[in-house]
Amino acid sequence: MIEFSHDDEMLYDLADLFRMFADSTRVRVLNELRSREVGVTELANSLGMTTSAISHQLRILKDARLIRSRRDGKGILYSLADEHVRTILDMGVEHLEEERR
Repeated sequence: MIEFSHDDEMLYDLADLFRMFADSTRVRVLNELRSREVGVTELANSLGMTTSAISHQLRILKDARLIRSRRDGKGILYSLADEHVRTILDMGVEHLEEERR
């Protein structure tokens, strides 16, 4: 288990990280990226949103280093940055399911 120090900067950064998960649209985007790489248009279609709105959320998530992108021909594909992001999502769902029992 990681011990939290009294490092205020780390605690502020942690709060910023959790703020990324406080937006339901961003959580929906992350959920779509859990198992596959997806382009902006496909992501927008599956979430019933505009490509502009999805691009905005992708930019925020990429700046937070929760997703990554790679060029595929003329398009760009997005995926989760690493297993830590998937673990955070999984743990959140696990916690909610436990609360509902």
